[in-house]
Amino acid sequence: MNQRLRLTLMAIATIVLLCVLAFVVFSDPAPSPDASAVQSGSFAGAVRPETPPASFTLRDEEGRTVDIADFRGQPVVVTFLYTTCENECPTIAQQVRGALDRLGTDVPVVAVSVDPKGDTQASARRFLARQKLGGRMRFLLGTEAQLQPVWRAFGIAPQTEGREHSASVVLLSTDGRQAVGFPISELTPEGVAADLRRLGAGQPRPES
Repeated sequence: MNQRLRLTLMAIATIVLLCVLAFVVFSDPAPSPDASAVQSGSFAGAVRPETPPASFTLRDEEGRTVDIADFRGQPVVVTFLYTTCENECPTIAQQVRGALDRLGTDVPVVAVSVDPKGDTQASARRFLARQKLGGRMRFLLGTEAQLQPVWRAFGIAPQTEGREHSASVVLLSTDGRQAVGFPISELTPEGVAADLRRLGAGQPRPES
């Protein structure tokens, strides 16, 4: 094969390769923002396995009934705390508070008790006041029988003598499903705020 023919064949092969690459790049439809975030792992937290929408009703620190289904249409922050905790729980509370500050708008935040015997309405109010989260976080209380189904649904081990509870934060999507989880070791205000935006925080709620 002479040199001119060889160069011609190389030029043709290069053109074909460029055409194939152009087809792949320009014909691949862009996925939706949410799908892209999940597929690329761009959530700061860990994507949770698919679950049914969260469903529980408990009373808060003021004795008011809180039905988690009432928050559908907006992301929700769910965490698990106890009021006499001196280390992890205040840290989680401050990280969540920082996330709300960075987000620039509040979303529903509920802390579910993991110590039903020790947590009371009065101690929950004191905890929220110390963390400067009054009016921004609702502390949900109940008996062990009332709280067990919630712990089980979120994979939470409660506080017991000699064992610390599961320290995590879970973000619910607008349809009430567990979307993203943060163990305390991965929890940052920036990460939570960014994932809340990806889940639609700050957007108008759809009319029911």
